[in-house]
Amino acid sequence: MILPTKHTNFSESLLGFGSYILNSLESSKSIDNLWNQYQYDYHKDLYHAKHSFDNLLLTIVFLYSIGAVEEQDGVVKKCIC
Repeated sequence: MILPTKHTNFSESLLGFGSYILNSLESSKSIDNLWNQYQYDYHKDLYHAKHSFDNLLLTIVFLYSIGAVEEQDGVVKKCIC
């Protein structure tokens, strides 16, 4: 589910969800703020794939492991490396 497959499109994969999260991180945000923004965008049909809170956490861990985001003072921010 990290990568899109024949039966999982890009937005349903964690890679696609990570792309959405990186685009949402124009400024530092807490996990709760990211979750609330995702739910708002999902209900307004701005992002089409349904993800659970666990998927949000897995995606943050994935993004952290590839050095795309970092945590500082309890908020997640895009890593500018």
